[in-house]
Amino acid sequence: MTNDIWRLSQNHLNLFSTCPRKFQHIYLEQFSSPCVSQQSASLSLGNRFHRFMQQRELGIPTENVLGTDEEIKQSFSAIAAAAPEIVYPQPKTSRYPEHRRTILKGNFLLTGIYDLLILTQTEAQIIDWKTYPQPPQKEKLANNWQTRLYLYLLAETSSYIPENIKFTYWFIKVPHKPTSATFFYSSKQHEKTDQELDQLLNQLSNYWQNYQNNNQFFPKVEPNQIKSHCLPCQFKHSCGRSQSKKDNIEASEITEIVI
Repeated sequence: MTNDIWRLSQNHLNLFSTCPRKFQHIYLEQFSSPCVSQQSASLSLGNRFHRFMQQRELGIPTENVLGTDEEIKQSFSAIAAAAPEIVYPQPKTSRYPEHRRTILKGNFLLTGIYDLLILTQTEAQIIDWKTYPQPPQKEKLANNWQTRLYLYLLAETSSYIPENIKFTYWFIKVPHKPTSATFFYSSKQHEKTDQELDQLLNQLSNYWQNYQNNNQFFPKVEPNQIKSHCLPCQFKHSCGRSQSKKDNIEASEITEIVI
């Protein structure tokens, strides 16, 4: 790999660890993916809610938003009732909205932006707002690179020991009651994440060198993962992974965790 610094977020890590070839198409060749109207609407609400919560933390008046945006009003009312200790400042705490943490690891600048970081003298909590219902499998959230990278970054860039760091997702989708998923960190997890990051970044460096110097494409997922990963993918035809019409219809029913 060249001496250029690559900036990587949890989205990059999730995609690369799932399918290196799709990572190549989207981030190296900058192929765009088709827009789905329902996803766009969800993203719009998510963007508005994140902006609203940031404005509150910064002391910017939000009465106008609450008076004109019913979705935001209902979402905020729901989370304020479910978690007032998170929404409203507590004594002896410091709060940082849209807080960025970075660390240089080799030629890679790993970056995370916390929706809200709450600090006390002894503990640190990362908060992430999600404007959709909580996914059913907490294990997938635990293994997602957003969870792992955000905890790792805070442990690496602060004086808090891993055991005093936690990460809480809040899922806010009215009319459903908000739910949360909290992940506690540990020194053992931190060591494991550090090792797996080294492996993943070394792999990316090797794939990139072969791609740049030898015109060798990044690998596809294993054949036994075609139904779960390839059939819903917009690049299945270019990868030669499309199958029968029946399979494609079945694939449209497959859903993935969006982080």
